[in-house]
Amino acid sequence: MPTVELHRRYERSLLLAFCVVWGWLAIAPVKRSDWLAENLLVVVLMVVLVTVHRRFSFSRLSATLLFVFLCIHEIGAHYSYAKVPYNQWWQALTGGQTLDQLMGFQRNQFDRLVHFSYGLLLAYPLREVLLRVAPATGFTGYLLAWSLILASSAIYEIIEWLGGAYIGGDTAKAFVGAQQDPWDSQKDMALAALAAFIALLAAAGVSYLRQRDVALEWASRFKART
Repeated sequence: MPTVELHRRYERSLLLAFCVVWGWLAIAPVKRSDWLAENLLVVVLMVVLVTVHRRFSFSRLSATLLFVFLCIHEIGAHYSYAKVPYNQWWQALTGGQTLDQLMGFQRNQFDRLVHFSYGLLLAYPLREVLLRVAPATGFTGYLLAWSLILASSAIYEIIEWLGGAYIGGDTAKAFVGAQQDPWDSQKDMALAALAAFIALLAAAGVSYLRQRDVALEWASRFKART
């Protein structure tokens, strides 16, 4: 079987797996209206990915990173983020203190995890996109990928603000998820930027040690067609 066909099969497997996860977590979410709001951008992203699938293919690593991030997000959407019961999960595994007690957390931290995951898991796929659609090699490619992670994080915080102002009520509080933290937006953006820096630094380090840029090689093989 040709390598390209094997890769397509892997992509279809990830898509099928995500559909299963999405369908499972769509059953009886904590707050349906918040779940719908949290999934609007996911639906848009999936439509775009399926539309450009034949002309624009992510590497296996990038596709897997995107899949993991979307699954983490769907867990948050199911529980309206602030109500993700990770403390119960932690206690079930350890039989001791809750994770919040152990770490000294004063609020549910799952939304922080997702913002950190956004930078950590999506910076590499974003650089892959940039390598295929723009002459952004070397340091420029890393800098642009980091800048776009930070910029998109800021745009999302604005969308949260506008969406919360439009929706109003408890759904708005669940969607924004500030949990009475006045610096919530700034902390979310900082975490995404920090995580993206870590991911891109690691990618650059691996490329330097191996004396090859796998993302650039993939981009050269699967150029986006206009």
